Amino acid sequence: MSSVCSGSLDGVEYSLRKAKGTVKMTVPGTLALCSLSLLWQREAITLSDLLRLVEEGHVPCVNAFQHFPEEMKLYGRDKGIFAVESWPTYEDIYRKMVEVATFLDLPRFPDITEDCYLHPNILCMKYLMEANLPDEMHNFTCQVVKMAGLGEVDFLTFDPIAKKKNTVKYDVQAVAVIVIVLKLLFLLDDNLEWSLSAVAETHNEENKEDKPWFDFRKWYHVVKKSFDEKKRKLEEARAKYVWKSEKPLYHSSIDRSVAYKRREMVVNLQKQFSMLVDSTPTVTRKSPSSFQFNWTGDADGTCFHGHSLQGALEKRGQSLTTRNALYWLSTQRFCRSYCKHVTTYEESNFSLSYQFILNFFSFLLRINVYFLHEEVSLIEKRLFKTKYSKAKKKSSRSRKVRK
Repeated sequence: MSSVCSGSLDGVEYSLRKAKGTVKMTVPGTLALCSLSLLWQREAITLSDLLRLVEEGHVPCVNAFQHFPEEMKLYGRDKGIFAVESWPTYEDIYRKMVEVATFLDLPRFPDITEDCYLHPNILCMKYLMEANLPDEMHNFTCQVVKMAGLGEVDFLTFDPIAKKKNTVKYDVQAVAVIVIVLKLLFLLDDNLEWSLSAVAETHNEENKEDKPWFDFRKWYHVVKKSFDEKKRKLEEARAKYVWKSEKPLYHSSIDRSVAYKRREMVVNLQKQFSMLVDSTPTVTRKSPSSFQFNWTGDADGTCFHGHSLQGALEKRGQSLTTRNALYWLSTQRFCRSYCKHVTTYEESNFSLSYQFILNFFSFLLRINVYFLHEEVSLIEKRLFKTKYSKAKKKSSRSRKVRK
């Protein structure tokens, strides 16, 4: 049997399994299981929402043991099970979701249909509102989803036992569709979007009583200001985050009184230091929300939801089409099989507008920028098969010439 100082049998076995690299359930693994449960129930919570709830303290993850009842005492090696010293990342939890589902041999999940929250058409509307973009863009996102085949039930439904596992990052996919629509409308080449903004600005000044045209430049300045402020607050909150728990862990029952005295002393010192450095009172925890930004229709015109895309469209015959007839692919050549990533992303290779769009949406989902860029590239590959085949032929010809 395990002694009091060494911890429970679970703690000892966990340490041995961890040393062999065969640990299946960890705190991140538990989060992955929670996300799988939400997906099975088709709840209106994405993986990025779940991780944000963790970050805001609504879902126990860091120092989760302090929420345990008093009779559940953790000693010795038990500490290793619940020791979390970093924020869980989207990529890691998503990978663990697939691993856990495969390990448990779970069957095909319930279908993701058009009326489900996780369907790209619904998620696109949600993120359009979050990004303060015009509602009219939803028509274009729906068209992209249809043309790329992203709304098919078989494509969207998670099936861990299938030969080719369907693993869709629902929130990342929806945001990537919006990025593609922005490229279709405004090109995002640091040129056309500003030209169209000048046209929209002139129209809005001359027709103040009409429905305003969407001004990309004005939207950029409004969103960037709020985005920078939100990002600064998040960085400050993470920098000030106290990783030490209020309920300390101790190696044995003998060390309990010592651990609590040390913890009490640390808390007192932190309070005194906070009073010296920052006189503002501690902000109470906010209630969980589906949205991070609040774009209100005030007199200063910060809300763009009701703005028209007329400035970026023109009538050709009986239909409306985009003024912009060009499009550039985010990635024309994908990495080879030995590379871990589908594609690479270097900021210097892309326009400032495109960089800002990716940075903003990556912040919303708390993911790395390259992760979103990769998803954009994959959807473009489905959407523009002809262009990719031409690029592939050109690259093969150049190889032959070199030979």
